[in-house]
Amino acid sequence: MRALNWTTTSSGRTLAAMGSALPYALAAKLAYLDRPAIAIAGDGVMQMSGINALIEVARGWRAWQDPRLIVLVLNNGDLNYVTWEQRVLEGDPRFDVSQDVPAFPYAGYGELLGLKAIRVERADQVAAAWDEALAADRPVVFEAVVDADVPTLPPELMSEHKQKLLTALSEGDSRADGVRRQLTLEGYPISS
Repeated sequence: MRALNWTTTSSGRTLAAMGSALPYALAAKLAYLDRPAIAIAGDGVMQMSGINALIEVARGWRAWQDPRLIVLVLNNGDLNYVTWEQRVLEGDPRFDVSQDVPAFPYAGYGELLGLKAIRVERADQVAAAWDEALAADRPVVFEAVVDADVPTLPPELMSEHKQKLLTALSEGDSRADGVRRQLTLEGYPISS
């Protein structure tokens, strides 16, 4: 297999580019039809713009020299970056009504469009799924069911942000127990 020798990234952290993962990856792919492209998107982003962008992928991939465009969908049923930013930047607990993302079969939808579909629900399935995705003869919708309680935080938090997180978790956050468990498992320093 030819080495992946070209990389570019863009991140929607702090909501600056929310919804852009698949459109950006598709643009990169169209600029370099002979190279693979990978989009990493949450389920909220996929429902915002990704589902529609997959139609364009399905329409055009047969003309690409290298048909590999992998769309990794991190499916956790939560607008996760927003949830974590509200906790850490504002001290607000998760607001379920605005943060819940409706269930949607991302891999199944990709398959309906004629793309390769891969869905994993356990960590021990990930390596084989990546091998399968990178060897595919067409674009892939790679849906990974992940835990919304795993923090999307930098390794170190400023003391102000650490205090806001503790406040959010103590003020009725519906997922506080799971978040505390994950922070403990990862050895994350959250105590004051």
